[in-house]
Amino acid sequence: MNNSRRDFIKKATTGAAFLAAPAILGSARASGQTRAADAVTPFKLKYAPGLGMFRQHAGQDPIDNIKFIHDQGFRAVFDNNIMRREPAVQDKIMSELNRLGMDFGPYVLRADSGKQDFVLNTQEVRDMLIAQMKEGAEFSKRTGAKQALVVLGRYDMKLHMDYQTANAIDNLRYCCDIMEPAGVTIVLEPLNHHTNHPGLFLKGIPQSYAICRAVNSPACKIVDDLYHQQVSEGNLIPNLEMAWSEIAAIHLGDNPGRNEPTSGEINYRNIFKFLYNKKYEGTLCMEHGISQRGTKEGEARVIQAYRECDSFEV
Repeated sequence: MNNSRRDFIKKATTGAAFLAAPAILGSARASGQTRAADAVTPFKLKYAPGLGMFRQHAGQDPIDNIKFIHDQGFRAVFDNNIMRREPAVQDKIMSELNRLGMDFGPYVLRADSGKQDFVLNTQEVRDMLIAQMKEGAEFSKRTGAKQALVVLGRYDMKLHMDYQTANAIDNLRYCCDIMEPAGVTIVLEPLNHHTNHPGLFLKGIPQSYAICRAVNSPACKIVDDLYHQQVSEGNLIPNLEMAWSEIAAIHLGDNPGRNEPTSGEINYRNIFKFLYNKKYEGTLCMEHGISQRGTKEGEARVIQAYRECDSFEV
């Protein structure tokens, strides 16, 4: 354990900045005490901080970040930059996760929101996508990562939406021909048009569900980003229920602001209870900012917010 983490945990058990202290627990609140054991109690679900989310406490080193994250009770991480890291660093990250028994969220395989690709019916596009899927399959084989995030690109204003949908389905079937034998799941991410990503083809859970059912492969599922879907359509728990068979991963973030739970309007405590009762075992990537960014207090608040939302009765 490095000095930074040791000092932090020492201070956490004695000071008001006790990061993971679930002071919201009834017994702790009633007695005015916090118990050191609670600091390492694992969360009920696999909330996955991004590597670098807690840089004010853990620095920039990804291995130190993983250790710190584990110390706070998290049992998963995600890293949108993993494919851009040196292979030696990738291997160290995955080795440390394996050592600690932690899961790794979907890695970003294709997220080019500036191009039309999946909606087109051309051999050039198909060859490009197949080549990229082969790259992802090789990465997964080497690292053990099992979910590859894919964005379906921009829609074509000159082509009827139904033709674009058919093209996307066909292109995804070609992609699954590569990924399914490799044991890798493509997770499609619908993104909101209103705040962040105008012009993208895939924007909602019902649309994503229909496409996955049409592709009809265990290698084609959905990552439900609850921030994006709150902006796009709301109705979060009913849409989770309706599309459940096709949802393989979840992203988190409150709205407005796209920061930690409790900073906005989404009732994450109820959502987490729903997921727990559904026996969801996948990752919940904390793909959001920090409302008090750039401060240790802000990072502490993120962890405390997850403790609060994870306090649902079982």
